[in-house]
Amino acid sequence: MAPLRFLLPLSMPVPDVSDVSVTPPAVAAIAAALDARAGLACRFDIDVLAECDSSNSRLMARAEAGAPSGTVIVAERQTAGRGRRGRHWTSAPGDSLTFSLLWRFPPDTALDGLSLAVGVALARALEDLGIEGIRLKWPNDVLLHGRKLAGILIELVSPPRAAQGPAAIIGVGLNLRLPADLPADVRAGAAALAEVTPALPDANQLLAALLAALHAQLEPFATAGFAALRGAWQQRHACADLSVCLSDDFNPPRVGICRGVDADGALLLETPDGLQRIVSGEVSLRPQA
Repeated sequence: MAPLRFLLPLSMPVPDVSDVSVTPPAVAAIAAALDARAGLACRFDIDVLAECDSSNSRLMARAEAGAPSGTVIVAERQTAGRGRRGRHWTSAPGDSLTFSLLWRFPPDTALDGLSLAVGVALARALEDLGIEGIRLKWPNDVLLHGRKLAGILIELVSPPRAAQGPAAIIGVGLNLRLPADLPADVRAGAAALAEVTPALPDANQLLAALLAALHAQLEPFATAGFAALRGAWQQRHACADLSVCLSDDFNPPRVGICRGVDADGALLLETPDGLQRIVSGEVSLRPQA
C-alpha cells in the first residue's frame, strides 16, 4: 500500500523501537481471543502463513475454489504484497500485521463504500484499544496523527453462479513498528503503533479485535449499506473542509474543498464549477494560497 500523500507538519518525535518484541500470530491464540469476544471463533476460518507472495492473492484463489465467508489468511511476511493501483506494501515479521479476509454478501448487496466501512471498523477497534489520533483518509487509509498507519485493499471475487451474492477480499496492512531500513521518503509519511504505546498489543489479541470489529460492521453493511456508517466516517475524516488536490489516472488534477462523502461513499469536492462527486482517485493536501 502506498506511501502517504497526506502531508501535515509533524513535531512528534519518533522513538527508538528497534528492541520491541512482538509475539507472532498463532491460530489457537487468535481463536481463543475471538472466543472471548462473544464466541466469534466459529465465524472465522484462520490460516497463518510464515511467508507468501500476497495474502490477497492466496485468498482470492481459495475464494474462487469455494472457501467460505470468514476465511482469513494472516501473512507474517509478504514477498509481493500490494496496495491500491498495484503499489508495493512492505510486510515483515514483527513490523506489521497483514491479513486478508473473505466476506460473502447476500444477493443484490451493493458494495459501494465498502473500503470506507472497513476503515470505520479498524478505527473503532484501535480506539477501543486506547489509540488516540486515528483519522480516515478517503478512500482506504487509516492515519495516526496525520501519517499512514494502515491501508486497505478491496478486491471483488467473481461469483461462479449469477444467483450467488457478491464477495470481497478485504486486505489490511497495519504498521506495528517502522523498520530501521525503511526509505526516508516512506518513513516521513508512515506511522506505527509502537510510536504511541509503551508496549505493543499482543498480535493475536490485536487481530481478534480487528476481526471482531469487522464482523460488527460487515453484518449491518450487508443490509443498510454505507449510509448507516457515513456519520462515523465523517467524524474521523482527515481532510474535512480542507483544500485538496485530487488526481487519478484518467483526468488532470482537480483542486477544491473536501466536503466529505455521500451515502454511497463517493468523495464530495467543492470546485469553482460546483460540487463534484468523485468515485475514484488519490487525495493529497494542497497548501492554501
